[in-house]
Amino acid sequence: MQFLVTGYDGKDENALERRLTYREEHLALAASMKESKNFLCAAALVDEKEQMIGSVLMVDFPSREDLDKWLAMEPYVKGNVWQTIEVKPCKVAPLFMK
Repeated sequence: MQFLVTGYDGKDENALERRLTYREEHLALAASMKESKNFLCAAALVDEKEQMIGSVLMVDFPSREDLDKWLAMEPYVKGNVWQTIEVKPCKVAPLFMK
């Protein structure tokens, strides 16, 4: 099952610092998930100054429960980078799955 996950960073003065602290760990997990085909694509959300303020990810897991297990170990969740998370089921067009 495919999901669109949007994580919004906190708005406090330490939000970007928190993101940068956990960024390498987040990217390493994303790379391993890409290899296992759970991670389809992602992008950082940026503000008008191009400062990172969140993330959007398309992921593929057998169930919502499996997605929740990933979220529980995601560095941006554990490190309190993402303070609001939206999850919506989606279907990526076959054209983009090659």
